[in-house]
Amino acid sequence: MWGRMLAAVVAATCLAGSAAAENKPAPDDAHVYILWPKDQQVIKGGAFWLRMGLKNMGIAPAGVEHPKTGHHHLLIDAELPPADQPIPNDRNHLHFGGGQTEARIELSPGRHTLQLVLGDDKHVQFTPTLVSERITVIVP
Repeated sequence: MWGRMLAAVVAATCLAGSAAAENKPAPDDAHVYILWPKDQQVIKGGAFWLRMGLKNMGIAPAGVEHPKTGHHHLLIDAELPPADQPIPNDRNHLHFGGGQTEARIELSPGRHTLQLVLGDDKHVQFTPTLVSERITVIVP
């Protein structure tokens, strides 16, 4: 009896874990990228308009579930978060859940890395993960 109960708990745990890890599919030819600024760009004053691009998928606001659509998230001085969890929302992980393709960003003086990752309607990465190249900007 205990063996069956333990097996049921293990099976339920495995199913719950796999459900959390299921990411929505993205087309193999989809591509997310930063239009501006460019890598090694010097940003005087620290404020600039970030321009974001996406190829072979569409942009939709957070909460809108539609195949092959998502919205941008900007990673500032941060590593890519785990793919099976929602992308954090803090000063290093900016959400553009309104479907924005450009946004005014302000950075403190220093070197900063910027990278985009596309999230679905629930802020979870796609499979395969759609992430831009990581660039560095300098604020004097």
